[in-house]
Amino acid sequence: MTRRLIVRRIGRIGYADGVELQKSLVQQRVAGEIDDTLLFVEHPPVITLGVKTRGNLANVRADTGVLAAQGVEIHESGRGGDVTFHGPGQLVGYPIIDLKPDRQDVHRYVRDLEEVLIRTAADFGIEAGRVKGFSGAWVGNVKLAAVGVRISRWVTSHGFALNVTTDLSGFDLIVPCGIADRGVTSLSALLGRDVAMADVERSVVTHVATVFEREVAGPGMSTP
Repeated sequence: MTRRLIVRRIGRIGYADGVELQKSLVQQRVAGEIDDTLLFVEHPPVITLGVKTRGNLANVRADTGVLAAQGVEIHESGRGGDVTFHGPGQLVGYPIIDLKPDRQDVHRYVRDLEEVLIRTAADFGIEAGRVKGFSGAWVGNVKLAAVGVRISRWVTSHGFALNVTTDLSGFDLIVPCGIADRGVTSLSALLGRDVAMADVERSVVTHVATVFEREVAGPGMSTP
C-alpha cells in the first residue's frame, strides 16, 4: 500500500527553530504518531556547519564582525556534509521520512534526493546532474542544490537546499561545501528571470511522490 506524505509550508523560520521543529517531528515519526512529512522552509541568512566541520571555521571566509554587520548567524547543524549558506529565495526541504522497511540505505537516500532535484531542474528546462565525489545537483561545475542529511533510527531529517532566487553573494562568505574550485548558481541565474517559489515547490512535491512512492496530502499542496 502506498504511504502518505504530508506536505507543510512553514515559510520563513529561524534556523534554530527549524532544527527544533525537525527534532519534534522525528520523535513523532519514530513513535508512529505522524505520517511521513515534507517541510518547506526559507531561512534568514545563516551559515551552517555539518558534522565534518564541527567547531571548525576554516571554510568560513568572513570574520565574525563582517557576519554580524550583515546579520548572518552561524549554527552547527548535526547534518552530514560541510559548510553551506541559507538565505531568502532558497527552497529548503526537510523530509521527515521513515525509511523502514525497504529503503534502509543512506547512499540510496542521498541519491534519491538528488534525483528529485535533477528532475525538478528539468521541469524548468535545466539539465542538472551529479558530480562524482560530491553530493547535490550540479549544472556543469556549479552547484544548484546542496544535500545534507541526518538519519536517526531510520527516520530522516535535514535534507536539501535548492537555490531559486537566492542572492548568491551570500556564498562569498564561505567555501561552499568546502569545495574551493567550483561555484554556486540558482534557477533564476540560469534562466535569466525570476522563478516563482510556489512553482518550484509543486515540482519538488511531484518528484518526491514519484521517487519515494508516496501519496501526497496536506493543506494547499497537491501534485499537478
